Amino acid sequence: MAPLKKNFTIFLKGLIMGIAGVIPGVSAGTMALILGIYKRIIDSLSRIDFKFVFYFLKGDFKKGCKNFKNIDFELFIPLFLGIGLAILVMADVIYFFLQNFTALTHGFFFGLILASAILLYIKERCVLAKNILFSIIGFLLAFLFVGMPELRFGHSLFIVFLSGVVAVCATILPGISGAFVLLLLNQYEYLLGVLRELRFLEIFIFCIGGLISVLFFSRAINYLLNKYRAPTIYFLIGMMLGALRLSYQEIINANSQILLVLISAGFGFLIIFIIEKRIIRYESAV
Repeated sequence: MAPLKKNFTIFLKGLIMGIAGVIPGVSAGTMALILGIYKRIIDSLSRIDFKFVFYFLKGDFKKGCKNFKNIDFELFIPLFLGIGLAILVMADVIYFFLQNFTALTHGFFFGLILASAILLYIKERCVLAKNILFSIIGFLLAFLFVGMPELRFGHSLFIVFLSGVVAVCATILPGISGAFVLLLLNQYEYLLGVLRELRFLEIFIFCIGGLISVLFFSRAINYLLNKYRAPTIYFLIGMMLGALRLSYQEIINANSQILLVLISAGFGFLIIFIIEKRIIRYESAV
């Protein structure tokens, strides 16, 4: 039963990451970092080299199978099942709440992100001047990025492909929301429609772009986490805090009752610590 419980835990984490992935301003990478699975994902992705394809084509099935087994399927199968299911189910839900309860929804996002940054800071406990400097740099980059004006592109298959490359690349970085990048590129609502209507060609093209992005970009992130862990984590914390500008702007523009927004933010804040306490402890128990 232990392997089944571990797989189910990974599946639940995939669900949480998938939900975060469709929320502009909330990073699936942040959720992975909070849930304690980020390093394993990046490390596993960076080890995929697709040499098994060439071995199979040459007829060397022994080497091909050996290389193929290096892929962490125990992680990827339940994780991506959870992510995929969450994205398909939550696309309509998130769209509804963003359209009808904008301020409350972004207040909830604000609480999620703020609690995530605080929790990471508590876990890291390596407060040095250079690390604080990296946090400031990360904060400024994210703050300026989310303040950029919306760009206008069409919705051709090539643009969908590039959207997959850029959005998934952003998703790998905690603090940068892939959904927000799509919003910035004027592709977010279009791709939500693609998901709701199950237009498989566009979904496939987007996924191909994302796959190419994640396989190459994960190697750089894995190197930084192995060689410069503390500065990298503090840089990412800064990016998470800087990304709060998006939710703040949406709350101000919505002109809603501040008390309700604060309650929503507090609820989001508490959820992160509940997730950290329940799910991660459950994983350690099995």
